[in-house]
Amino acid sequence: MRSLEKRVDGFLKARDWNHLRPSDLAKSIMIEGAELLEIFQWSSMEIEDVLKDEYKFSELKKELADVMIYCIQMSVLLKLNTKKIIEDKLALADQKYPADLMKKKSVKPGNESLYLKIKMAHRAKRKS
Repeated sequence: MRSLEKRVDGFLKARDWNHLRPSDLAKSIMIEGAELLEIFQWSSMEIEDVLKDEYKFSELKKELADVMIYCIQMSVLLKLNTKKIIEDKLALADQKYPADLMKKKSVKPGNESLYLKIKMAHRAKRKS
């Protein structure tokens, strides 16, 4: 991850873009995220369908890369350790959504009742 961060940092410095505002990067992340979402507009493709559709898969890779590059740019400019913040967030998600509980068919995104109950309980605990 460090080598990727250094490459992004070099990219920014070479263009004198190493003073971008976090708000502008956040906007860019969301814009690129919308472009990623646009690939799936009017469809609900499963993984195997995406992998079979060469055009959509190609476009997906480009838009996903744009999102990730902007995210890494923000991380670099704010002098964050990208690997650490991802690992920290995964640890929190691991606590919030215990694997043994989430594997149950009744607790899936889309089954709003129990999934939402767990999510809201976690948020309430965080606020107290």
